Amino acid sequence: MKNEIKKPPTESQTFAEYYESWLRIYKKGAVREVTFNRYQMTLLWVKRLIPNLVLRDLTRLNYQDLLNRYAECHEKQTTIDFHHQLKGAILDAVDDGLIDRDPTRKAIIKGRAPRSKKAKFLNQFELHKLLSALDLSGSLNWDWFILLVAKTGMRFSEALALTPSDFDFSRQTVSVGKTWDYKHGKGFVPTKNKTFSRKIQIDWQLATQFAAMVKDMPENKPIFIHKRIFNSTVNGRLKKLCVVSGIPVISIHSLRHTHASLLLFAGVSIASVARRLGHASINTTQKTYLHIIKELENKDVDLVECKLKSKSYLFYYCYELAVPVYGVSSCM
Repeated sequence: MKNEIKKPPTESQTFAEYYESWLRIYKKGAVREVTFNRYQMTLLWVKRLIPNLVLRDLTRLNYQDLLNRYAECHEKQTTIDFHHQLKGAILDAVDDGLIDRDPTRKAIIKGRAPRSKKAKFLNQFELHKLLSALDLSGSLNWDWFILLVAKTGMRFSEALALTPSDFDFSRQTVSVGKTWDYKHGKGFVPTKNKTFSRKIQIDWQLATQFAAMVKDMPENKPIFIHKRIFNSTVNGRLKKLCVVSGIPVISIHSLRHTHASLLLFAGVSIASVARRLGHASINTTQKTYLHIIKELENKDVDLVECKLKSKSYLFYYCYELAVPVYGVSSCM
């Protein structure tokens, strides 16, 4: 007689109960708090949409129905994230014999149309207008913070964590090796991974300005933090500056995009931009700035066509290829 796979004693366990237990065992303490909170939000939606669905009764049909109901009030990308956060637990349940077949197979992801969003980045002219509107008189304020992010591309939490000891004014660099947990008020926390830690080159003018501003400050105290801070505070100030300057209203994170975009347009390599931004993979940079890369490729095509139409260029082009010509016309 063949050995039968024994089902666990929790035959009536709901999927919501299983998922909550799975999060506690596999995710709590293993992922960052902000990531775990996203899983917790997914759990709340599971309890709301399928509170009584028994785990062993989870099928492709009712799983698709779950995704469809979630998608009714969320954008497609958010629904994709919801699906991915559930899939890990479901595949574990399949491996453990709690579910006979994978109900996530061939799932169809839907979602609401994306909302209109703020401009993602400024052009060179708009950035110049913004920086011209900054109030850089007196002590360090949020305008100084905006200037720093615009010129370094640092993340909001990275810039908040800066101390005087992070600046090397002789080498004109800023070291990024920690972040500031402004969401939970827990102070300094390590960067998410090794690639986030880096040295960012700054121009001599910015180095001179900050050298004067931080010279009398405690070496290991954050230069911008004096009380509990929220990103809405900085975004509110940035919005006012944008309105006064007559430019599109952007967020503080969009200044990071602006910095990267202008570097790419200036001809800086994707690899260098990725290192400067602290991206874990160059693929992240390529995906985020795909629209700019395509635009630069189009410019390259135009440049090549322009050069090919230039007689002087064609002469040397033919010469390099060892084409026997008696003037440029034979190569046209």
